[in-house]
Parts: sequence; C-alpha cells; structure tokens
Amino acid sequence: MRPTLTEDVITLRSPLLARMSDDEFFEFCQQHPELRIERTAEREIMIMSPTGSRSGKRNARLNGQLYIWFHANPALGEVFDSNTGFTLPDGSVLSPDASWVSATKWNALTTAQQDKFAPVCPEFVVELRSATDSLRTLQAKMLDWLRNGAQLAWLLDPDTETTYLYRPGQPEPEIVQGFDNTLSGEAVLPGFRLELRELR
Repeated sequence: MRPTLTEDVITLRSPLLARMSDDEFFEFCQQHPELRIERTAEREIMIMSPTGSRSGKRNARLNGQLYIWFHANPALGEVFDSNTGFTLPDGSVLSPDASWVSATKWNALTTAQQDKFAPVCPEFVVELRSATDSLRTLQAKMLDWLRNGAQLAWLLDPDTETTYLYRPGQPEPEIVQGFDNTLSGEAVLPGFRLELRELR
C-alpha cells in the first residue's frame, strides 16, 4: 500500500484495495465514521479529515436552503447532505456537499441499495471549496460528476466569491463572480434559488 498526502487528503493505492467489493468498501467506511472517505474510478481510496468550522457553517446553510425548497416540492425527489456516498457508473464512490436525486431514480432503487452507497448519480450536485481544497482537484471532480450523469453541478468558492456552473455538453463552466448573486436551479430544480450571500 502506497499512501500519498496532498492538501488534507490521504490517498491509498494497492492491489488489495483494487479488489475490494462495493460491500467491503461500505463496511470499511462504517468502521471509520469520523472520516470522510471516497473512492475513485481507479479504486484509489481518498481519506479526508472533517471540515473546519467555517466550512461546516457554510455547508449547513447551503443544505438548509436546499431543504426548504425540497420541503415545498417533496414529490420531485430527495435531497442529501455531505455525509452521503453515491456509487457512480464509473465505479467511483463520491460524496458531494449537497445533492438531489429525482423521485424516478430514487424510487427505482431497492431499500438495500438505498441503505448503502446508492448506485445512482444525482442530477444535481454542489461542491463547496474549503480553504485547504485544491481548486484544480475540485474542477476535475465536477467533470467526473457530469460524465456520470449529473445535469447541473455547482462549484462554490466562498473565499474568492466565485461560482463555477457546470452543465452537460458545455466545454467550459460558466463563471459567476460575487456572492451578492442568486443561483437558479434551472430546469433541474424548478423554483430553487440559492442565496450566495448566506455562504460568506
């Protein structure tokens, strides 16, 4: 096993980890609830420490706004927080900071699938950059979300007050400067508006 450390992420690689089944990976994560763990399509395991308090505050406000929209539109689908892992079509297991899955996709899963890292890609995902996150790494992750089926993906950078909007079929993200703006959920989340100023 050859661990590497970049920013606040430890990456583990080994033939043994590459052979780990989805159920074994899920159990590995349950044994370490204090950590945030993801798996790449190459079967590398990424171990991240809990977020700092300021990032946690921002994430709570982000998810709070999304939940208010969900509460008014419960029949459309389900919302998820940053502790939720999804098994994507490329075999990776990722945990966005906030996400939404349509009722059609969610209800097609069995209860057993819903109880683990559901084999589904959310239609909507948000990644919230913390002070120690690599922007380049997060931008690559947004493209992974799109390749796996996300229809709208937001990368929010509160420190520079920059938003990157990713959509399928667009070679580059739309960039919005300033957190005095309001983001629209567009056709994916009809009626959802995110007040960016709350994430300062």
